[in-house]
Amino acid sequence: MRHTRFHRLHQQLGAKLVPFAGFEMPIHYPKGILHEHQVVRTAVGVFDVSHMGEFEISGPDALALVQRLTVNDAAKLSPGKAQYSAMCTPTGGIIDDLLVYRLEESRFMLVVNGACEQKDWPWISSHAEAFDVHVRNVSDEINLLAVQGPRTIEALQPLTPIELASVPYYNFVQGTLADVPMIISRTGYTGELGFELYFRGDEATAHAVWHAIMDAGAAWGIEPVGLGARDTLRLEKGYCLYGNDIDETTTPLEAGLGWITKLQKGDFIGREALLAQKERGIERKLVGFVVESERFIPRHGYTITSDGTPVGRVTSGSISPSLGVPIGMGYVPVWLSQPGSSFDIIAGTRSSRAHVLAMPFYPPQQ
Repeated sequence: MRHTRFHRLHQQLGAKLVPFAGFEMPIHYPKGILHEHQVVRTAVGVFDVSHMGEFEISGPDALALVQRLTVNDAAKLSPGKAQYSAMCTPTGGIIDDLLVYRLEESRFMLVVNGACEQKDWPWISSHAEAFDVHVRNVSDEINLLAVQGPRTIEALQPLTPIELASVPYYNFVQGTLADVPMIISRTGYTGELGFELYFRGDEATAHAVWHAIMDAGAAWGIEPVGLGARDTLRLEKGYCLYGNDIDETTTPLEAGLGWITKLQKGDFIGREALLAQKERGIERKLVGFVVESERFIPRHGYTITSDGTPVGRVTSGSISPSLGVPIGMGYVPVWLSQPGSSFDIIAGTRSSRAHVLAMPFYPPQQ
């Protein structure tokens, strides 16, 4: 089991540590997931997400390789901008969803899911051989903290000369925070105002940054937050989780990610399959739903039925801490995907009615 450079801090703070993406990671701290969820919605929370993977691509063909690998149009990025994207198989299945950062004109950073790093790196490396580029897996070098919540700017501003309020959503600045050089990125996985901080350094450096952030944010109610609340926060926003809501058996068009899939940008891996799927029309779609019974919590893998016939499956589900009702996501036939449509969710001998809702469940705060 691998450890991030914040591992000793998590132990000292009494975190419940669990295996995740090959790392031992904090699922929650002593006050629990519901408390941590509300901290992020109302104040500011700090997540250790150093398990994520980071790959650097540089050289004359850097843009060409990124364009070949990803579904979004990286040519629209200027240095200092980031975009949400995905990589697909030739048949259109999603290998991973990721962030693309344009660090310089001919230098990019791809940020991938920690659980996918070991398959993403060989995939990218093998395709890089046909391009004039240099690729590096810098995952082990990078510490990554996500500071999220409506009080984030107040908490972080004393630590950096960068005017944080002037950084637009999905933009980033390369500067210093707590006297440490880093990428300060206006991104996150919670739907709240926030920044993701990428920086190099040993355990002492990582701990110094952590303590500086916690000290500066104390007046604003800052607290550490684990991956459990990260999951409930992203679910309320309708954000996909790789391995649950998307994988190599699902396409971006089925998953509601057509908005990042630029079929007209030129060739990329999976484009022909996605063009064909778009032309014939998708047969299933990822939807959000709310469950009627407050005692029935939908879980990954539960069967979705219509008039007693299995028609789909739940991919994510939980009680929404913000709304107080069970919510979830799942794939259903297109004819059952319109808001207001109803179906049943089956868990062994138990079942409950559910109704399709437009996502996000929780209103946007950006």
